[in-house]
Amino acid sequence: MISLNHMSELKSVRNADVRGKRVLVRTDFNVPLHDGKIENDLRIRASVATLELLHQNGAAKIIILTSLGRPEGKVVEGLKLAPVEARLRELTQVPFEMHENLRFDPREEAGDEGFAKELAALGDVFVNEAFADSHRAHASIVGVPNYIPGFAGLRFGEEVERLRTALTPPQGSVALIGGAKFETKEPLIKKLLTLYSEVLLGGALGNDVIKARGMPFGDSLTSKVPVDPDVAGNERLVVATDAFVVEGEVNAERVASIADIRKNESVIDIGPQTAVLWSDKISKAPFVLWNGPMGVYERGYADGTDALAQTLARSGVQAVVGGGDTAAAVEKYQFDSAKVFVSTGGGAMLDFLTEGTLPGVEALEGNAVA
Repeated sequence: MISLNHMSELKSVRNADVRGKRVLVRTDFNVPLHDGKIENDLRIRASVATLELLHQNGAAKIIILTSLGRPEGKVVEGLKLAPVEARLRELTQVPFEMHENLRFDPREEAGDEGFAKELAALGDVFVNEAFADSHRAHASIVGVPNYIPGFAGLRFGEEVERLRTALTPPQGSVALIGGAKFETKEPLIKKLLTLYSEVLLGGALGNDVIKARGMPFGDSLTSKVPVDPDVAGNERLVVATDAFVVEGEVNAERVASIADIRKNESVIDIGPQTAVLWSDKISKAPFVLWNGPMGVYERGYADGTDALAQTLARSGVQAVVGGGDTAAAVEKYQFDSAKVFVSTGGGAMLDFLTEGTLPGVEALEGNAVA
């Protein structure tokens, strides 16, 4: 594992000699599309500052490498990059070329060195501005900087620095983790319990702890792997006191105490009492880390998540938030971007917090190409 202190040695695009050179910029434009229209352009906007810096510093050509969706190594018409390219051209006047979806080639996700070499031949300098994709050892992420000098994009560097601060929080800080698959997030939760005063669990993660503590969880989504009793019993680990629940496929929900969830009911969101209690914790904390919604956000059960997001935005607390649904919730409200940092990474953010590094970070740190 790379030490946190070593991360300050990431070479920044600010110091790259790009005048008269062809620059490959690996971005992550894996944005949500609906009927060919972009629903959230955060990841596209996040790349603009780097593109404009490269243009100002005299890059002869800017070539964007990116991916979209999961085409599984085949050309998929609905995952071509035309809408993404059009949106980027609306956001900046910088001239660029955009390589078609890297994942149309199966060699990208396979981390094929031959493919990395082909891509590297297109440029003289490599800039990684794809933090959200850098937990994957794909050819364009870890292979290209083996052949041409590699640098961290402006946003990439900021992501690393902001997440480093989340690993050294001030006393009294609070972490919120939502989503599912406790077994995959357990290493991170264990780590956060040593760093944060409280870790608030929402979503199916909360259900797992409710179950492990011997309380009724009804028909709620839970992991097949039981929670470590030492983790479940940690007093810093906080779950909801009340919840919105539904019975079967019926949409008529009710609010129930956690102790009063019936056998055929499922938890779909944290309850209003919990939202008020957790909002109070957020507003009083010196720092907040948040990844993952508090309810079944994709099915419209967003009240708990939105209530916490509104508190976070209005309270002026220092915070780092990430994950697609979490970021979308926070961006519904006006907030001070100097205090609340919205990470472009979901899985990448979680992996960085767990491991202290990512394959894409190590590829730049180990980049010895002259």
